[in-house]
Amino acid sequence: MEKITNVAGLKNAIQVLEDEQAKKEQLLKDQLYLTYASFKPAKLLGMTMKEMVASPHFVDNVIDTTIGLATGYLSRRIVVGSSANIMRKILGTIVQAGVTKILTMHSDTVKSYGKLAFQQIFRRKAKKTEAS
Repeated sequence: MEKITNVAGLKNAIQVLEDEQAKKEQLLKDQLYLTYASFKPAKLLGMTMKEMVASPHFVDNVIDTTIGLATGYLSRRIVVGSSANIMRKILGTIVQAGVTKILTMHSDTVKSYGKLAFQQIFRRKAKKTEAS
């Protein structure tokens, strides 16, 4: 920085510093607004959902969990039925939890059996329509 020797030079230097300060203040305000906007709950939820959906294993995990929950629920309905017996309901809940856990852990096996059954069903229908 050069030496200031007169009043005009001092005023000029003060003006330059005030301009720099105003620019930095505006940049800081802009950054603060961007930070504030990125921390809104809707924005956070949206970013989280994008990250989850972008995950390569997301669809597989959803399918695995859905298979486990659905079969667990069906097994509970089979055990409990329309009974009002409290012991039967407790047993149904235990069976549901067990089936859900086992099928979620071994979902690849369940998927392969499901695909095989699906192919067998549609193969039979194809043979019947060809024979007709």
